[in-house]
Amino acid sequence: MGNIAEFELIKLLLEKGLTVSTAESCTGGMVAARLTSVSGASGAFKYGAVTYCNEAKHAVLGVSTATLDEHGAISAETAKEMSEGIRKVMNADIGVSVTGNAGPGAAENKPVGLVYIGVSSEKYSAVLENHFEGDRCSVREQASDAALELALSAAKKLGE
Repeated sequence: MGNIAEFELIKLLLEKGLTVSTAESCTGGMVAARLTSVSGASGAFKYGAVTYCNEAKHAVLGVSTATLDEHGAISAETAKEMSEGIRKVMNADIGVSVTGNAGPGAAENKPVGLVYIGVSSEKYSAVLENHFEGDRCSVREQASDAALELALSAAKKLGE
């Protein structure tokens, strides 16, 4: 993980007085771990939820059962609701979500490497569909890189 987005993100959040919370599935907390590895992160990072099962996505984040039933956990719709949910539940300025299939086999008839990353803030929200290559570890690392970059984009748009 040679990416430095976590350092840039924490620095920018602290400068702007903003906060971030994460909701992760296939990355299992990697995004939160990378953020909290940065000195001073406690001033910007509020909470990280690993919502690996659908029950947790619904109970903790408020992802609707209709979304989970219709689109599945590995979907743009679920990623959107996850990022919005964690932002609202924790009253954070930015919510970031990751949901996908890191492998080794297909899940929900979705291929290995398919990952959706969501970000939610008052001024900017987006969901990116990604198709990462490699083994489980590599997919998870690439997904956490992409999530941090997307959160950094959201942070830059806040306070403009």
